[in-house]
Amino acid sequence: MSQQEEFFQYISDGYQTKGDAIELGAAMLGEKTITNALVKVPLKTLNRHGLIAGATGTGKTKTLQVLAENLSEKGIPVLLMDIKGDLSGLAKASPGHPKIDERHQKIGFPFEAKKFPIEVLTISEQDGTRLRATISEFGPVLLSRILDLTETQSGIVAIIFKYCDDHKLPLLDIKDFKKILQYVTNEGKEEIKAEYGRISTASTGAILRKIIEIEQQGGDLFFGEKSFDVEDLTRVDENGRGIISVLRLTDIQDKPKLFSTFMLQLLAEVYETFPEQGDSERPELIIFIDEAHLVFDQASKALLNQIESIVKLIRSKGIGLYFVTQNPKDVPEDILAQLGLKVQHALRAFTAKDRKAIKLAAENYPDSEYYDTKEVLTQLGIGEAFVSVLNEKGIPTPLARTMLRAPMSRMDVLTDKELKNVINNSRLFYKYNENLDRESAYELLNSKIQKINLAEEKAIQDAKNKKEKERLAKEKEKESRRRTSSRSRSTRQDPLVKVLTSATFIRAVFGILKKVIK
Repeated sequence: MSQQEEFFQYISDGYQTKGDAIELGAAMLGEKTITNALVKVPLKTLNRHGLIAGATGTGKTKTLQVLAENLSEKGIPVLLMDIKGDLSGLAKASPGHPKIDERHQKIGFPFEAKKFPIEVLTISEQDGTRLRATISEFGPVLLSRILDLTETQSGIVAIIFKYCDDHKLPLLDIKDFKKILQYVTNEGKEEIKAEYGRISTASTGAILRKIIEIEQQGGDLFFGEKSFDVEDLTRVDENGRGIISVLRLTDIQDKPKLFSTFMLQLLAEVYETFPEQGDSERPELIIFIDEAHLVFDQASKALLNQIESIVKLIRSKGIGLYFVTQNPKDVPEDILAQLGLKVQHALRAFTAKDRKAIKLAAENYPDSEYYDTKEVLTQLGIGEAFVSVLNEKGIPTPLARTMLRAPMSRMDVLTDKELKNVINNSRLFYKYNENLDRESAYELLNSKIQKINLAEEKAIQDAKNKKEKERLAKEKEKESRRRTSSRSRSTRQDPLVKVLTSATFIRAVFGILKKVIK
């Protein structure tokens, strides 16, 4: 048996499946594609997560596109993070090309052009079905981890949530949270102190600054109603194909805090919502996180621990997470160890640091007697990759240098008109893009503060009135005493008048007058 025949048997045995699978392409021996030596991914192990890595321009996005198409065709819904803006072409069939036909002839099956059902989503000002979540849905623990708060600050956030729950104050958007922070340090300070203990103004100020940081990155658009129901990510169309939800994030690269906030909330919501299903024959939902370093770059240790926990646990819900990035080292080691499918495109060795990264990347893959992994990593062509998956028993398959199949849909973006048509034909667009601003903590606290201010003004006015009343009473009493004193003086008889008007004096006068007359 020749080496080529041995290799064909080696790959065929290693990638043999009993259940349904996705065909990624054909294995290569050296530079030669071995026709029909198909490299396949069992649907059963797709919830074991994965990694698509490689230097810029090596074909990572097209690999993502191929996986999304085939998942959709198998009836499995997909969520894609479209950071570069080149995945909307999934909605239109590929125009085809002789080189694509030639590639598929080498692989062993014909090329077929197809379009796929997509839903355009957004968390920013871009057009699309808007994804939102309320502050309450985050809860105090997750919100504190996203904001990277200290233990003391996290305790204050927990108190705020408890106060709002106890007093029926819905926390929906950022203005609600900012208002309650201001309230507990000003008008409600004594009330909070009496019920829950003293809250430091310095701590609430620090929390407020963290909230403003997210708000400046566009958090005011993300936090609020109507909350997106993650069940809407698991829809299929009338033909049984899984709907591909394309989240447009082309304006988010300079807003890593908002992106990591969204991703963590989404994963937490999916984990809380979806039922346990263990090891099933097919996943419920596959999520591709493009430019994955944006999730991890500015993440705190607490946030990384939260993401790691979710990655470990979420697969039991039938959810597969696939990280797309330039280098495997962009993904933390503890998370990298959880990834079953690995598709490694070419890496470039321009510097000593690059060579060290290539050596580390090669160590992530099984040893192979057919490849010098470290050397071949720098020689892979566009649309070629090292592939290793988990078979149906959860065992890593043989490492295969793979000629990957071409996407069946357009390898380019939709025009503005085509994109607008997709959005206008969406049922979810009209479900979630209505602006809601129902009465919540902001309005209720403003009303409460207004009542407090009115009560304080009334108390001040009452005090002034009382003081004025007392002043007038004192003046009245003083005037009364003055008049009484005056009357008393006017009725008192002068001593001289008393003598002159006395009977004795008058008789004496009359006696004298009588004698004079005589």
